[in-house]
Amino acid sequence: MSSIHLDMKDIQNAVLNMDNTIVDLETLQALYENRAQNDEMEGIRKHIKSAQDKEDAKPLDKPEQYESDPLLKIQAMTCKSVYYFSTPSKRFLFQLSQISNFSERVFCILFQSTFQECITSILRKMEVLQKVCTSIQSNKSVMRILGLVLAFGNYMNGGNRSRGQADGFTLDILPKLKDVKSSDNCQSLLSYIVAYYLRHFDEDAGKETCVYPLPEPQDLFQASQMKFEDFQRDLRKLRKDLNACLAETEKVCKLSSEENLHPFKEKMDEFLNQAKTDLEMQEKQLTETQNTFLELTVSFSVKPKAGEKEVSPNTFFSIWHEFSSDFKEQWKKQNKIMLKERVKMAEESFKQARQKISYNVTTKNATGIKAKLGKKM
Repeated sequence: MSSIHLDMKDIQNAVLNMDNTIVDLETLQALYENRAQNDEMEGIRKHIKSAQDKEDAKPLDKPEQYESDPLLKIQAMTCKSVYYFSTPSKRFLFQLSQISNFSERVFCILFQSTFQECITSILRKMEVLQKVCTSIQSNKSVMRILGLVLAFGNYMNGGNRSRGQADGFTLDILPKLKDVKSSDNCQSLLSYIVAYYLRHFDEDAGKETCVYPLPEPQDLFQASQMKFEDFQRDLRKLRKDLNACLAETEKVCKLSSEENLHPFKEKMDEFLNQAKTDLEMQEKQLTETQNTFLELTVSFSVKPKAGEKEVSPNTFFSIWHEFSSDFKEQWKKQNKIMLKERVKMAEESFKQARQKISYNVTTKNATGIKAKLGKKM
């Protein structure tokens, strides 16, 4: 009580009315974690019962208050309606227990405050996973780049019957493209593919409006760190806590008086209905995302690593992350080169236009004797 500087009435109001304007959630969390357990409350109740008929029972409040005020000490020792405890912490725990269904109510309040944060965190991660899956599976730019890799690979192996007529390639080739160098060692196969793509397939190349054609490396890295087992575990925990919150809510509604039932019942009913809908939607979305990912791995003929039952996001997206990082580095360089070319062409066009404007025909005024005599006449 001394540390949080709050009156017990403030705490009671926060719990019964679900009002966090005075008592914040952090304080409620601390109160909940330090609440009296069943064995402690049993000891406190026994102490109350045994102290009610004893005149020499120890005072309820801080000992120094009674030592500094003899009159208060005498009043406390003779008053039969006062409960007596040897320590102020027991008094505090007893006062908390007097709040109607304190433990159950605070559990519900705290779960309500964290549920949306947890479900949103899961949703954002799955959205990233869905986005990169969709981009790799159906983005025309991705397919075009992979087509260039296949075409140039077949061209380079044109004299080889077994390797020069390939219908496809495994994904682990992608991170190795930067290591294939030209004969003069000045250019890699990756940089050539990037330059070719920009000059032949991207109308905005060299402009600020040029859009990166592959999934962003950061998104691919995040996707590679995800595990479907973690999603399933987090959703199971939310489901378990939601069921516990429902049980605690029913208990509060059953045991509370009409005066203390509202607004708890209305607020929790609304929250529980919405939470149940959100959780079911998230569980369904997880199943759909996992199916989409597995279909993607099959379409690219990626096989699980040793010890894996199914291809993991780390196995699949780590390859794409490395390739996208290398590709983007070259993409930035080639865009700068093309931007300089565009600027140079624009300057040249401006220079030519300016030269044409400078060729103006002007009328020359006559200054000879004949012109002067003509003016006199």
